[in-house]
Order: sequence, then structure tokens, then C-alpha cells
Amino acid sequence: MKLLSRSARFALMATLDVALYARGRPVSSKQLAARHGLPPRRLETILQALVRAGILKSVRGPAGGYGLARERRRLSVGEIVRVALVVEEEAPDIAPPLLAAVLEPVIAEAEESALRRLDDVTLDDLHARALAHGFGERPDASGDFEI
Repeated sequence: MKLLSRSARFALMATLDVALYARGRPVSSKQLAARHGLPPRRLETILQALVRAGILKSVRGPAGGYGLARERRRLSVGEIVRVALVVEEEAPDIAPPLLAAVLEPVIAEAEESALRRLDDVTLDDLHARALAHGFGERPDASGDFEI
């Protein structure tokens, strides 16, 4: 069973990818999509929603792309998922009465419980896990680093 939608999973993946690969320069949607085998257009709506929510910042121009708008430790997984949920809710949805009256409230309660748990997980937590699994760029020996 999956409580998180595909859009929510992509929003988390995209934000984590930016955290892993930005290193002082923006990550283009083309680079991000290529790393994950997705068409860039598939991520663009989610990336723009994350910018509007103040999770990512957008840099225009030939060397443009996306960076984190805040420190990893100040971004919760729950916040990122909620942005994706808003994007999905903007699409028209027709719910049969039984689904709307009986099932949706139970599902919404379970989702809210899961989101409260995800609020306790930060992007920094995911970043550490990703590095432990070998994802992200490795700093070179040039001494260039970020604080």
C-alpha cells in the first residue's frame, strides 16, 4: 500500500537531488530528469510549485536551475509532500458519493497521521541517508567546500 502519491514521491526525490548535487551551483531540471530517467517536463510543474512554496529557489539563464531556498535542516519531508498534494488537488477530481462520504475521511485521517510523522523528518535526515547509500557528488581534493 502506498500512502504517498507519485507526485509526492517525485517532489521528495527532486528536492533531495537538489540537496545532493547543487553544491554552490543550480541543478537544471534537465540534469535532474536525466539522473532519474524522467522527461524534464514531468518534473517542471512540481519544481515550480516547490519554488512558489519557498522550498526551492529558481535561477534563470543558461547556467540556471534550482537550489534549496532554505537549509536542509529547516525543510521537513511533510512540508514537501504537502506541496505536491496541492499540485494534485488543482487537477479536477470527480468522487462518487460513497467514496466522498465514507472512504475519503478515513483515508484523509491516515494521510494526516503519516504527514505528522513526516514533519519530524528533515531533508537533512534524507541527505545523510542518501550519502550513506552512495548518492550525491563526492567533494574533490581541491579544498572547495560549503559551510
